[in-house]
Amino acid sequence: MAELIVALDVSDRHEAVEKVKAIGDSVGFYKIGLELFTAEGPDVVRAVKDLGKKIFLDLKFHDIPRTVERAVKSGASLGVDLMTIHSVGGSAMIRAAAEAARSFGPTGPKILAVTVLTSLDKCDLEDIGVLGRTPAEQVVAMARFATESGAHGLVCSPKEVGALSSQLPAGTLFVTPGVRPQGSAVGDQKRVSSPADAVRDGATHLVVGRPILAAPDPVAAARAILDEMGGAV
Repeated sequence: MAELIVALDVSDRHEAVEKVKAIGDSVGFYKIGLELFTAEGPDVVRAVKDLGKKIFLDLKFHDIPRTVERAVKSGASLGVDLMTIHSVGGSAMIRAAAEAARSFGPTGPKILAVTVLTSLDKCDLEDIGVLGRTPAEQVVAMARFATESGAHGLVCSPKEVGALSSQLPAGTLFVTPGVRPQGSAVGDQKRVSSPADAVRDGATHLVVGRPILAAPDPVAAARAILDEMGGAV
C-alpha cells in the first residue's frame, strides 16, 4: 500500500517536533525540505528520527558528482530514508548519488530524481528553454534518463504517475506532491490530484502538507487521507 508522507513545511525545529507529536501514530513518515533544513540543519532530522519516524530529506541536490556523492553520504549517516536530486544534473551525478546510497546497504536511502517541479506548467518550461514538450512529455523523458542512470525512483506530479508506472521498471518509486483532498486549496501547485486517484495511478508515496498541518484537527485530516488512499487499493 502507498505511504503517506507529511511535509513539515514549518520554520523551526520546535514547531516541527510539536506537529509530529500532535499527529502521533497516525503518520510515520515526514518530509524535511529546504526551509526547515536551512533553519535547523541536521539536528531537526535527528529530532524527528528520535520520535521513531522515517525521513524524506528533500533538498534536491544539483552539483558536481563528487559533491552530491558526499552530500548523500552525509544524509545517509543521519538515517534518512529518501533523498532527492535534480535529474538535470546529468548521468554521472545521478550515478554518484545512487552508488553513495547503495554503499550503506539495505538501510541506505533511496534516491529520487526530480524531473519537472509540480509548480511548473508548459509556459514555465518554455521560459527556461524547454520547447516543444508538454510537462508530461518532459517528465517521461527525464524519468527514463534518471532511472537508467541509477535513480531508485522519481518525484513527479500525480498527473504523470499513470504514464510513468506503465513505462518504467517494476519497483520504481513514485513520490507525488501536489496531492490535495477534495475541497482543499490548490496553493502554488499547478498539477494536482486527489489521494485516491494518485494511488490508483501507481503512486507509492503521497506527500501532503498544508491540508494536514493547517487543518483544525490534523489527526482527523491525516486519517481521512489514509482512508481515501486505502479505499483506492
